[in-house]
Amino acid sequence: MAKKKGIQLKNPFVNQGYVSPNYFCDRQKETELMLSHFDNGRNITLISPRRIGKTGLIKHLFYLIERQNRGTICLYIDIFATKNLQDFTEMFGAAVISALAKKEKSFMQKAAALLGSLRPVFSSDPFTGMPKMSITVDPSRSQLTIEQIFGLLAGTRRDIYIAIDEFQQIANYPEAGTEALLRSHIQFANGVHFIFAGSRFHLMTEMFGSPQRPFFHSTEMMSLEPLDRDVYYQFANQFFEKKHGSLDQAAFNHLYDCFEGHTWYIQNVLNRLYENCMRVKTIDDVNREIVHLVESKSPQYESLAQFLSSNQFNLLKAIASEGIVDKPTGGKFIRHHNLSSASVVQSSLRGLLDKEIVYRTPRGYIIYDRFMSIWLKRTFG
Repeated sequence: MAKKKGIQLKNPFVNQGYVSPNYFCDRQKETELMLSHFDNGRNITLISPRRIGKTGLIKHLFYLIERQNRGTICLYIDIFATKNLQDFTEMFGAAVISALAKKEKSFMQKAAALLGSLRPVFSSDPFTGMPKMSITVDPSRSQLTIEQIFGLLAGTRRDIYIAIDEFQQIANYPEAGTEALLRSHIQFANGVHFIFAGSRFHLMTEMFGSPQRPFFHSTEMMSLEPLDRDVYYQFANQFFEKKHGSLDQAAFNHLYDCFEGHTWYIQNVLNRLYENCMRVKTIDDVNREIVHLVESKSPQYESLAQFLSSNQFNLLKAIASEGIVDKPTGGKFIRHHNLSSASVVQSSLRGLLDKEIVYRTPRGYIIYDRFMSIWLKRTFG
């Protein structure tokens, strides 16, 4: 998983994946805290909105762990696309088996009986050519297969670190007792360390903070806040200075504030600024690149709008106009934006939340895609 520390990128502002510590900004305190939790046998729940840097932090942590001990196995699994226990078992099983097979040449022989029941399929990625494996699980055997997979994990003498991203998805599986099933195996998985990461704040806090749920008080809870603005500026400006350019701090602060410190959006704009500007001198330089990015996504947003009802789209425009809405069913908000009744707004909001177009934060409701929010303001504001 880890890439060479000395790798040099033409554009240092990475907006997908993780490269190395050279292109990763700060998170020193969070990294040290997570390492301390692992060293002392504590699993971790990491909650943050998407695109604020959660995945990058996990992969940075795993990079450091693997560099310290080459025999360690680190797995990152994103289960956002899974819909049921069978999907989870197939994804989880394929990741575990592939990782163990890479580290232990004799592993395939040890797991022959299990692999036979899972019907493994070996293939190669059509774009990278890298080998990959998928498995097929009989839905009626999902619980037994989960037990067998944890048996494989217990059979290795290596330290294993597993991050399961978008973990709140398991709460939506149709199978009753999925949380209890996983908890019953995880609590006895000696030598296996877990990060349960999620972006749905209320679902994750309920799963791990409610006495009625199986994972209650089973982990250390962590939330991820935006990077410190000054630290982020110093990180970004160094790359401009290395090419004998500059990044004006006021311009960067404007960029940071536009997206409330959400790393993915900032990185995307910085990536374009680094490509097109030797010296970023003004806020106008930043706004120009934001507009270019938003305009490039216009066809995508126009297409998405076609799949929304008129009530949903009107509510979406209203939320974009406000930026964040605390009480979307309140009379003042409804009257100001000429929306229908509170019941219609509630129904529309539920649909937008289910589609994850709108996101609920402790401060109120926002549009998940910040570029889309800007597009709505510019197009319909």
